[in-house]
Amino acid sequence: MKLPDEIRAALDDKVYVHIATLNPDGSPQVSVVWISRREDAVLFSTAEGRVKPRNIANDPRVALSFTPPDKPYNNIVMQGRVTRTTTDGTWLIDELADKYLGHDAYQHAAPGEVRVNYEIEIDKIGVWG
Repeated sequence: MKLPDEIRAALDDKVYVHIATLNPDGSPQVSVVWISRREDAVLFSTAEGRVKPRNIANDPRVALSFTPPDKPYNNIVMQGRVTRTTTDGTWLIDELADKYLGHDAYQHAAPGEVRVNYEIEIDKIGVWG
């Protein structure tokens, strides 16, 4: 799905996104992530051994929700699915650390941590407010 320009601009801003994945029993698991965007795909990074990688491997469907900083009464909800998963290094978390913290590199990795980078294709968007 082509993202509207307003959604693209909001995603390019420093927004904190709640991502919901599905636990094996079908219940939702929600956490806050930093995100990036490439064209109409949303990207985020996490580490092996956490809940999100396990859930996404089992079911690639996700939901994302955020409020633009300049519009505190707006709520944007997107549904989609992970279409690409890689363990190709720290490039994405380093990019996100720059966006969110102003640091050249992510400074909170655990020793031996393997980053998992995800690309999400958005299928549905809802905007309220």
